[in-house]
Amino acid sequence: MTEYTVSVDLEACDGVFACLVRDGRFAEAEDGLVTLPDAERSAGRLTATFDDDEREAAEQAAAACPVDAITVHEVEP
Repeated sequence: MTEYTVSVDLEACDGVFACLVRDGRFAEAEDGLVTLPDAERSAGRLTATFDDDEREAAEQAAAACPVDAITVHEVEP
């Protein structure tokens, strides 16, 4: 498996939560936006790195986001 990073632009996120139904790792945070397990928040961005077989679900969540707040990138070795 290849490591990948899921990043959410919290300034763009509007809490529609279309991502939740595509990838079960997304959840509603206390501030009404999304969160991910073991994610880091910094400068209006939420970032989490995974090494599992769930990348397709993350990409579906990104595609479902109506404001394009979610990106998925492969981690460079």
